[in-house]
This record gives sequence, C-alpha cells and structure tokens, in this order.
Amino acid sequence: MRHPHIIVGTDGSEQSRTAVRWAAAEARLHDAPLKILTVYSWTGPPEAFGGMGELPDVIAQQFDQIATAAATEARTVEPGIEVSSAAVIGDTASALLDAGRIAAMLVVGNRGRGGFASLLLGSVSQQVATHAACPVVVVRGHTGNAPSGPITVGIDGSSSAQRALALAFDEAQRRGSGLLAVRSFPVPIPPHGMDMPPLPYDQDATRRDAARDLEAALTPWRDKYPEVPVKTLIEPGSPAKDLVAVSSDAALIVVGSRGHSPLAGGLLGSVGQQLLHHAHCPVMIIHDEPAT
Repeated sequence: MRHPHIIVGTDGSEQSRTAVRWAAAEARLHDAPLKILTVYSWTGPPEAFGGMGELPDVIAQQFDQIATAAATEARTVEPGIEVSSAAVIGDTASALLDAGRIAAMLVVGNRGRGGFASLLLGSVSQQVATHAACPVVVVRGHTGNAPSGPITVGIDGSSSAQRALALAFDEAQRRGSGLLAVRSFPVPIPPHGMDMPPLPYDQDATRRDAARDLEAALTPWRDKYPEVPVKTLIEPGSPAKDLVAVSSDAALIVVGSRGHSPLAGGLLGSVGQQLLHHAHCPVMIIHDEPAT
C-alpha cells in the first residue's frame, strides 16, 4: 500500500538543503507529510576522529543533527506542514529505495557529500532513479517554489509517459500553472555514399502524425483538468535537446523512465541522462506501475 508522504534525502550539503526546501513546498501543495532521511555509513578507523572510543555514537549524533536541522528548515520555509526526520546507518541507495517503496514521491538533490557524493554521476543516482517504485525528483537548476513557469512533460506514447501526463497535469493544477507537452519526432539519417538514394521522408506529414498522436494523448487529461492551460511543442530531432531547451522556462520537467523510439532506454538512455545533467529545473522521473 502506497502512503501519501514525500521522502527527501539530505546530507547537510547546500544542494540537499535546496532539495529539502523544494520537497517541503511540494508537501504543502499535496497536503502530504514530509519525511527527511539522512543515510550514513562508517568504514574508516577510529583514528580519523582522534581515537574517540564511542565513534558510532559520535557519528550517529552528527547525522541526527543534520536530519533535525533539515526538519527545522522545512518547517521554517513551509509552516504548518507535517515533518519528521530520521538518520539511519546503511547503504544510501538501498535505504532511499526502501523508503520509496510506499512513498508518494522521492526527492534528492543533484549532488551532495558523504553518502550522497556523485549523486548524478555515480551509482546512487542510477540505482535510485532507475529502480525506485515511486516518482523520483532530482532537484537541480533554478528551484524557485513559485509557479513561474509551466509544468513541462515529454510525451512519446509509452505507458510511463502516460503516467507522466497524469502527474504533470496534477502538478500544474496544484500550482495554478500551465502545462507544456513536448513531442519530438525522428529525422532519418542521410545515407552515406554517392550512389545511395535519399531516404523518403515527408517532414510535414510526420509532424502532422505526431500532432495527432499528441492530441489524442492529451484529450482525456484536458477534459479532466479543464482549468489547466495547455500548450504543445512538436519538433524534429532529439527529445533530450528539445526538453533541455525548454527547461529554462519550466518549473518542473516530467518524463517517463522508459519510452518508445527516440526515448527508448528511458533514464539510462540519453534523454534521462542529459536531463539530469543539463536541465535548468527540477526533473521528475516516472516509472511504470509495478505489476500486481
């Protein structure tokens, strides 16, 4: 059973503090409890801390303080939300994934220190964003909590993209913002060699087909959320390039973890990787519902 609470990971770094503030605002928008989780491990010698005999207790107290400070900051920036915090020892990715099994959302910063080091480039980010059972938000770029830009969603017809549409419309309604749906369509690679004929390709017809498919995907959600203004962007070429380009004006980008055609491979392909590296706003990764 999934609970409505939002989980945010922190290690006390400025990037993870930004993630805590973002998650606190999201908890207010969803009227959901916020749980702040600090994960730590210790494999070094006691001499690293001056030979103190009670090293595990010392380390635990330090990370308890980090978690408590994060909870205080969350309550300060969003008074009235329900906040709890915990510091646990263990593997960072495993602890976050375990917490996300029944959470509504899992939020992390784009980089950190200690257990969150190399969050974007290392194994923690890949494990969390690839295997989490709930939506994952990597907070990066501009992170203003005011709905100053649209919720932007990448659409390709896959099941995870359909879930992304549902959550994107919900986010837009809660924020009182618009929604921008982005659909990219492939351009054939020119053949090599002078004797090879050009590939048959009608860009206008391909664009019309993409527009028709996009409108069909949007129609039920327009009906369900009539108060959300919707714009569309249909461009040839790379979906990653298109999404990164529009992220400068977006409040949040929402994409599925797996897709069809150019989006195939999902998060571990070029689209997800490029967004996590280059997007100018927070990125939400949506996974397929687990099989029952």
